[in-house]
Amino acid sequence: MTQAMTVYDLQSKKGQAKWLQLHVDRGPEAAAAVAAGIPVLSCEPDHTLEPIRAAAPSAFVSAGMPHGSVTSSQEAIRAGFRILERGASAVYCSHSAFFIEAMAREGIPVTGHVGLVPNRGTWTNFRAVGKSADEALKVLRDVKDLENAGAACIEVEVIPVELADYITRHTHRITMGMGCGDACDTQYLFSSDVLGTHQGGHTARRIGPDGITLTERGTGTNTRYINNIAMEAEEYCDSLLVTEVFTPAGHWSSYPSHRHDEDDFPRITYLEETYYHRLNPADGFGIQRV
Repeated sequence: MTQAMTVYDLQSKKGQAKWLQLHVDRGPEAAAAVAAGIPVLSCEPDHTLEPIRAAAPSAFVSAGMPHGSVTSSQEAIRAGFRILERGASAVYCSHSAFFIEAMAREGIPVTGHVGLVPNRGTWTNFRAVGKSADEALKVLRDVKDLENAGAACIEVEVIPVELADYITRHTHRITMGMGCGDACDTQYLFSSDVLGTHQGGHTARRIGPDGITLTERGTGTNTRYINNIAMEAEEYCDSLLVTEVFTPAGHWSSYPSHRHDEDDFPRITYLEETYYHRLNPADGFGIQRV
């Protein structure tokens, strides 16, 4: 009988190895993941858990406990044991450290969650968490709470890579990183993204650099250079536009001034915009007027 990877196996190799982690939805995905050298899996605790375990008997499987499904420590313990009996290696829990501690006291390996916790998104909104000193300290306190509660693993989601690296180096728990670089012990991916099996109208694909041409736009101090990575002319995405802009020192971008707060095409288009700025040299500065 194949022995499944355990918490001990992971923690004994912490600092010596890093692992890919894949959230899978079906047994064949789990089997393919293990065959590809991905030993850490995540899944929902629904009818797919048993087929996933059967297809990947050697994998470490963290199965989620639905948020709000338990309302007492006793219910959490019962639900945790049921998930383990069905084949999970650990129980993901986004509830408070109170429930996590109750399960951990009974020997149930629990995966906690810090940073952007979707089930608690109303307190942070869906954004990077921990970019300010106060928020970073709160994330560190949350990690300490999970350590004290006895969590075996900690999902670390959408925090600065420097903070994720600090957490990973200063905790004995296995950190499972999502959206925070490769600093954590595992890097968390989703099979729907890898395989392009999401419900949108486009399959996953690599974009560029082939087929993307750097073009000049504007004149004088409004001159900048554009890489149209994913724009309207290409059927890459359902609802995403991506442009890379190189702006010389002392120049302006996005001229003439415009807005995207009305849906009145072609006069105005309604868009939610996100800007990511990088400076060269790194200690330079820029001004953005909104």
